[in-house]
Amino acid sequence: MGSRREFIKMAAATSAVAFTDTSKAMESLAINENPVQKPIVISTWQFGIQANAAAWQVLSKNGRALDAVEAGVKIPEGDPNERSVGLGGRPDRDGRVTLDACIMDEYTNIGSVACLEHIVHPISVARAVMEKTPHVMLVGEGALEFALSQGFKKENLLTPESEAEWKEWLKTSEYKPKVNIENHDTIGMVAMDAQGNLSGACTTSGMAFKMKGRVGDSPIIGAGLFVDNEVGAVTATGHGEEVIRMAGSHTVVELMRQGLHPEKACKTAVERILVSLKKRNKDPKDFQIGFIAINKKGEHGAWCLQGGFNYAVYSSEIPNQLLDSKSTL
Repeated sequence: MGSRREFIKMAAATSAVAFTDTSKAMESLAINENPVQKPIVISTWQFGIQANAAAWQVLSKNGRALDAVEAGVKIPEGDPNERSVGLGGRPDRDGRVTLDACIMDEYTNIGSVACLEHIVHPISVARAVMEKTPHVMLVGEGALEFALSQGFKKENLLTPESEAEWKEWLKTSEYKPKVNIENHDTIGMVAMDAQGNLSGACTTSGMAFKMKGRVGDSPIIGAGLFVDNEVGAVTATGHGEEVIRMAGSHTVVELMRQGLHPEKACKTAVERILVSLKKRNKDPKDFQIGFIAINKKGEHGAWCLQGGFNYAVYSSEIPNQLLDSKSTL
C-alpha cells in the first residue's frame, strides 16, 4: 500500500512540473511575439516625407489617426510646386483644375468630393461631407457650393506654371500619360494611432489634361482608399481606371483579412490588375499602379506594377524615410 501512495504522489508532482513548464513556455512565447508597432503612418511618393512629418505631429501626441491623415495630406495640397495635388495641380483639357479626395475613419464613416474646383484643400471638404451631411459624396458645382457654405475660401488653383504647360500641350493635344509622378499622381496616406485605430485619406488633381468630368480612383471608397479597423488600411496610386476596375484597395484589405502580409496582399492585387490588362490586350508598360498598406499589427508593405514608385514610412520604430516599392515588371 505504501508503494502505491508513493507512486500517486510522484505522478502528481510530475504533472505539476509539466504544467508549470508548459505555462512558462506559453508565457515565453507570448513575450517573444512581435508587439504591435504603433503609431505608424505611410504615404505615397516623395512628398509623403513632408506629409508624414505633419501627420506625426498629431500621432506623437496621442492624436486620432483621422486628424493625422487630414493634416498630412494637406501639406502637398497646399504646395503650388506639387503639380499633381491641390493648388498647382495640372488642369483638364479645358484648362480647369478639378480636384478629387476622400477620407475614411475607424468607424467606416466616409466622405468624398469629386470634380471640385477653386478649393485648395478638398480633403477637408471631404471630411465635412462625412461629418456634416447625410451623404458620402458630393461632386462638381454641388461640392463647391457646399464647401463655400462651410466657410472654405474660393481661389484660383491654376498657377502660371501649370497654365504654361497646358498651353504647350494644346499645340499637339496628345494624351499619353506617363507611368509615374511626372504627369499625374496622388497623395494617399493611411495611419494607425496610439490607440490602435486606423484611418486614411487620398487626394489628387487627377490625370493631367484629362477629359472634362473625368474622375479616377482617388475619391472612390474601395478603389483609391479603404479602411477596416479590424484588419488594415490601404490606399492606391497610379492609373485610376485600372484600380477602380479591380476595387483595388478593398481587394488588398480582403487579402490581408485572409492572413496575407501587407506586401504580399499588395503584390497579389497588382498581379490581378496585370492579368486584366493582358486580357484586354493592353501593354502593361503603359500603366503604373501601386498600393501601400498597413495591418493591425502595424506591419506595412507596398507593391507596384513597374519600377519608379516609392512611399514614405514613419513610426515609433522607423524614422521618417522614403522606400522604393518592389514591382512586378
